[in-house]
Amino acid sequence: MIEFLLGWLAEEALAKGSQRLFAEPDVQAVLKKARAKFEASLPAPVPEAVGMLLTDSAWFAAPESSAVVFKDLFVARFEPLAEAVIQRGPLSGRTAAAVLADHDLTVDDVARIVAEAVESSVREVAAERGGLPELLRQADTRLLLDKVTAPSGLPRAASVTAATGLNNLPRPPATIFVGRGEALRDLDDALTGDANVVITQSVYGLGGVGKSELALHHAHASRARYVLRWWITAADPRRLDAGLAALTRRLTGQEPESTERAVEWAITWLQVHRGWLLILDNVENADDIQPLLGQLNHGHVLITSRRDIGWHRLAIPIKLDVLAPESGTDLLTGLTGRTSAEMRAVAEAIATELGNLPLALEQASAYIHQTGVTFDRYLAKLKAQPAKMHAATGDGSTAYTTIDRLWRITLETIAKRNPTAVGLLHLLAHYAPDDIPREILPTEWNEDETDELLGLLASYSMITLTDDAISMHRLVQAVLRATESAESRGMREPALDLVSAALPENPQQNVAGWSFWRRLTPHVLALAAAEDGSETLGAILNQAVIFELTQGNAAAAHSLACSSLRICEAALGPDHADVASRLANLASTLWSLGRAADALALQQRALTITETTLGADHPDVGDQLANLAITLRALGRTVDALPFNERALTITETAFGPSHPHVAARLANLATTLWTLGRAEEALGLNERALDIAETTYGPDHPNVAEYLSTLAACLRTMGRAADALPLNERALTVTETAFGPEHPEVAARLDGLAASLCTVGRAADALPHQQRALTIAETTLDPHHPNITHQLTNLASVLCALGRVADALPLNERALAIAETTLGPDHPNLAARLAGLAASLYELGRAADALPHQQRALTITETTLGPDHPKVAHRLANLGAILRELGRAADALPHQQRALTITETILGPKHPDVAHHLTNVAVTKRRMGMPDEALPLLNRALDIAAATYGTRHQHYQDAQIERSRTLNAACPCGSGRKFRRCHRK
Repeated sequence: MIEFLLGWLAEEALAKGSQRLFAEPDVQAVLKKARAKFEASLPAPVPEAVGMLLTDSAWFAAPESSAVVFKDLFVARFEPLAEAVIQRGPLSGRTAAAVLADHDLTVDDVARIVAEAVESSVREVAAERGGLPELLRQADTRLLLDKVTAPSGLPRAASVTAATGLNNLPRPPATIFVGRGEALRDLDDALTGDANVVITQSVYGLGGVGKSELALHHAHASRARYVLRWWITAADPRRLDAGLAALTRRLTGQEPESTERAVEWAITWLQVHRGWLLILDNVENADDIQPLLGQLNHGHVLITSRRDIGWHRLAIPIKLDVLAPESGTDLLTGLTGRTSAEMRAVAEAIATELGNLPLALEQASAYIHQTGVTFDRYLAKLKAQPAKMHAATGDGSTAYTTIDRLWRITLETIAKRNPTAVGLLHLLAHYAPDDIPREILPTEWNEDETDELLGLLASYSMITLTDDAISMHRLVQAVLRATESAESRGMREPALDLVSAALPENPQQNVAGWSFWRRLTPHVLALAAAEDGSETLGAILNQAVIFELTQGNAAAAHSLACSSLRICEAALGPDHADVASRLANLASTLWSLGRAADALALQQRALTITETTLGADHPDVGDQLANLAITLRALGRTVDALPFNERALTITETAFGPSHPHVAARLANLATTLWTLGRAEEALGLNERALDIAETTYGPDHPNVAEYLSTLAACLRTMGRAADALPLNERALTVTETAFGPEHPEVAARLDGLAASLCTVGRAADALPHQQRALTIAETTLDPHHPNITHQLTNLASVLCALGRVADALPLNERALAIAETTLGPDHPNLAARLAGLAASLYELGRAADALPHQQRALTITETTLGPDHPKVAHRLANLGAILRELGRAADALPHQQRALTITETILGPKHPDVAHHLTNVAVTKRRMGMPDEALPLLNRALDIAAATYGTRHQHYQDAQIERSRTLNAACPCGSGRKFRRCHRK
């Protein structure tokens, strides 16, 4: 903490001068309070030395203002100053270290006491003055700020202390705990400092060796050492975040606005407090926890994992093996209470048969206790089972064999009591092991029957229960799956049916169902891992594809879509109509992965199948044609897309009539294609007709109407009629909020449109809160790395730029790029858009040289993914040309801008409004190169196009007119020395 304080003081002193700094009222108030505090805690004359040290201008003589440098200076300068003060008083002749030692203090203790005094003083000054003092607010000290401010209404992390003994340990430690004394001592020794400790095991990655029990015993035995002991099941990032969020809720007593905010607060709390133990249980992937560990610099972190994957890079590893034979015998006799010497001999044989695996011994004890069977009888049953390896191991492990033999006996006993319970266990084994929702269980069972079955299984430790979930140990599940019994296979289809029935409908729109989808997804993946050709599984996966796409998980969606298609083709043949729908979904995943060209081939096949099986005029053919047209348009083949849009409209109108809502969708798609081709007036009429159909069909307040309102508004906006678009955007927002509530992702889309119209009419300040709210909705409802968040960040940055706040826009574009790099990969076309956005911000900030590599990379990605003649390539070329021109490289800029013009004219036609934009760009460059005679005809043509498209009052027309005036006023290239307009006036 002291290093942050001193780093702040240094930065302010270097900026203001040390004398002026200490004259600041805020600083005087803080230091006065701090002096009173550390004087009460430090022996005389130490406070005098500290006061001299903190206000000594020599602090700021160093050439750097690094916090580390000033920490070193504190340690180096404190003792000489302290001893100089000591020599002037009654303790003359003694060293500073000796004086401190008399009071059980060290120099580090002094640093800590002083830092804590200053921190608490900052908080008090903030409270007295109604907020953080301005001088401190300007300091670039993140942790210090976190101690006096907190986002989202949560209290300051530094001000929240944990109640003595606060913990969330899952249960008391086992009463009988044998064979782990050495491991427990090693663990205690390792956790004497600020080290992180990881427990691994050498049982081929299987659970059941007692890792969690060891961690639990350490947490219990060392409870006096910690103010907080917090247990998180950290099997994946989602659960890690959930555990940290739960810590925030427990410490604050509040419900944070989002999991992300809660996680941030919890990490801050761990950063600024000491004396805590964080247990991360059952970690599967070191990468999942590495970011958290990287932010923690003190406290104790204890990690347990089934995997031995090089934990030494993150922590001190302690390998935990199976129990020694004697300890295994101790555990079995202790748990059963049968401790005589005769029984101990048989118990040793049982422990050996069970491989001295703690979980196996506990399960055997539960069986023996439940049934009352003798050790001899249990051993005989155990030996009667064939000692064969399961094919799933293949590594010489005896773990599966041991547990299999144990569980066969246990299952036989359960079956005698209630055969349905064994069937239920086999059914549950088909799911993921943790958090199986109880509500998916068969509805034909009444609540009492369900509770009885689950209670029976839990009594044999085959499952664990909470109020709403069931968990099964991985070993139990592995053995049940490995048996490949008829009973196990017979439960797979019911397991599929239960999940199928439980899936929330309409995963694309039903946001309320997303949380349950997230719970079910691990179980869907577990079922998918054993792809068996079941069309029920194929249908489940098809729905999961749609859900994963809504969550921005395109790669996961693609894998599921491939499986769904394989199943459908195997079950129904490659040319079935249902195969076409699976192909369409697979194409959607490729779309999201930036592979539009690959998606096109699948959509073409889907169209062929649908036409062949259903006929050329079937409505489903219209669907396939519309999808194909969208992809062609994305690939820059808008001219090719047009006949597909037109045919899709014809088929749909013929099948359903001219006023059917499906017709409205076709009209809107055709309008988008015409709009892209520069035929805005035609597009406007189609959009108006689509809106009319939707309002007639659904009524004026239906969410589908809002979509058509937004589309029509966008068309009007591009035509220079943003004022006409604005009320449509406002109505679309109202309808969507009423239909879905204020936090739905569709509301964010409507806010986007409204903000765009407000910006276009010059009301960027009014647009800003709408765009900020859109980002908040996206961050609240979507994964933090969802690609849609990059879209919202970029839009918000654009509004800030319109307000002249380019410096504020820059970090948003940087964050958008970071998310895109992580989630989309290095060659995605949407990544190119984020690069271009960042380049634009840098360009506006006068940093054209920094913008150049980002724009060049954006161009390379766009050309690679969309082809060299795509309209977006033209856009990238034009921006690259502008940057080069700004850098004084007009000659290098010109060929890029001329190529952009050629592409646009070829693809969109010579009268498209984008052509006018490129004509103006080329003209500007030619003027700057001293060629106004070549620039003028380009500008005249640009003005003609802009006037025809937008009218003479539109900003695009006005911009071109201004450039024409500049060109006419430029020096004539003939050398006359006169302006171009005067030299060549006719």
